[in-house]
Amino acid sequence: MSTQIVILAAGMGSRLGRSLPKPLTELSDGRTIMQQQFDNISHAFGSAAQVTIVVGYKLEHIIEAFPQASFVYNEQYDQTNTSKSLMRALRASAPGGVLWMNGDVVFDPEALERAARMVARDQSFVSVNTAKVSDEEVKYTTDAEGYIRELSKTVKNGLGEAVGINYVSRDHKAALVRQLARVGDQDYFERGIELAIAEDKLRFEPIDISDLYAVEIDFAEDLERANLYV
Repeated sequence: MSTQIVILAAGMGSRLGRSLPKPLTELSDGRTIMQQQFDNISHAFGSAAQVTIVVGYKLEHIIEAFPQASFVYNEQYDQTNTSKSLMRALRASAPGGVLWMNGDVVFDPEALERAARMVARDQSFVSVNTAKVSDEEVKYTTDAEGYIRELSKTVKNGLGEAVGINYVSRDHKAALVRQLARVGDQDYFERGIELAIAEDKLRFEPIDISDLYAVEIDFAEDLERANLYV
């Protein structure tokens, strides 16, 4: 069965200061951020992967660049955060688990190879970097069994950072959608995961990719750092 993959790309990305949607920002190797994501998806999952992109801001540019994808429209892209984009994508998905990623992450192809092994087990997970814990990033803690317990920017004594590549299993998906519908419009999707863990007893495993590169592009200096890897 082909893998369902969602790329969240509805936001305006205003902090980077570009006229096009942030995922269409060109890297030093000539590819866009999203093209390297597609290349990594193909490397790990093959051509049968079913990719859906959540679009909003200047959506026509993304649709033109990636006509092979399916699209979900977040018409409130300028009023909502990633929780509502992911909710729309999961509601539109076929039965089965869904792998998703933020549309502004430049990452090592090996990250999705590790993800593929978890997807094959249908185990919900959050990819993490334990090498650094920055105040402004989404951080996590674990329970006694090693599963994610807390997941937010306000976590204290975090064990590492979430890097924006995640998976929800077939059996966990409905509960996550319910929680994403409940959270505030400005909440990140991590809040929905956190509530689903606390209230629905979902188990998300942290997948350590600290030895690999993964850079979320928010500012010009992030782009410079990502270009050192590609």
